[in-house]
Amino acid sequence: MSSVAPSSPGTDNVLLSVRNLKKHFPISRGVIRRQVGSIYAVDGISFDIRKGETLGLVGESGCGKSTAGRAILQLLEPTDGEVLWEGEDLTKLSQKDMRLKRRHMQMVFQDPYASLNPRMTVGDLIEEPMIVQGIGDKESRRARVFELLEKVGMNPKFIKRFPHEFSGGQRQRICIARALSTNPTFIVGDEPISALDVSIQAQVVNLLDDLKRDLGLTYLFIAHDLSMVRYISDRVAVMYLGRIVELSDSNSIYEQPLHPYTRALISAIPEPSVDDHGAEEEIYLEGELPNPASPPSGCHFHTRCPYATDLCKTKEPEYVDMGTDDNSHMVACHYAEDFLKT
Repeated sequence: MSSVAPSSPGTDNVLLSVRNLKKHFPISRGVIRRQVGSIYAVDGISFDIRKGETLGLVGESGCGKSTAGRAILQLLEPTDGEVLWEGEDLTKLSQKDMRLKRRHMQMVFQDPYASLNPRMTVGDLIEEPMIVQGIGDKESRRARVFELLEKVGMNPKFIKRFPHEFSGGQRQRICIARALSTNPTFIVGDEPISALDVSIQAQVVNLLDDLKRDLGLTYLFIAHDLSMVRYISDRVAVMYLGRIVELSDSNSIYEQPLHPYTRALISAIPEPSVDDHGAEEEIYLEGELPNPASPPSGCHFHTRCPYATDLCKTKEPEYVDMGTDDNSHMVACHYAEDFLKT
């Protein structure tokens, strides 16, 4: 399956290009730890992220979303593929050069309780990335810490407090301030709201949206909550078992999903009427996500797809553009045309 999306409007404004990215984890057994297989966590994904946009990456737990985000930032070494940052392949950089690049790209992790060192004060936590990157002196860094706390809606007087003194939502705001400390261009949000109370999630998403507008940020927003992804994302990529099965602008994905897996995810969104978000019938997924160490043949989704045929079991679908000249709509399904609305 070719997983490289064709050029689309605005490709001259691309900040990040991911090409056939793979991350396979070896399975070893025995005393000498001989490799007997691999877990295909990310198995050949490709997409572009344009400057100033938010790309949502969605899918079930275990589909490889978080691994993809870490591999893009080189926090995990990719098995294969390219990650082009303004044309420069990050996978070819030395550790020293990559460390310098990281001031331009940061990550907000899922768990605000685990991602903050409990022995460091808020001020030290936010200042630490600037120290690592050699940014400014002590006085200018402290001024930056005060500025960032205000920007994320926190009282600068909290600078000497410790993480355990804050709620989950406040901790995530601190994490966002820390990510902004090096003045990055690109931020990967690895399910940044999933560990928060529902009442707080919207506040954090609104904060991220405001920061994007005010600071000109670009986001890769990883999540499994499709309703929230629709709110914040310009385009949405749907991931299943290490591969992207559908990618288009947010409206097209929700109003006219062309892959059965996408339709199933949308059917699961609580809505007064299923027709409101583009699926004519509710689709319920049966069974669990297959083992990524031994993915199914043909279309990986055929074991759970209500529309699967013998073709789906034996032949891998091409990743093709079913959109228009003005709007790319990539999908990997043998029967995607059947879901096109006339």
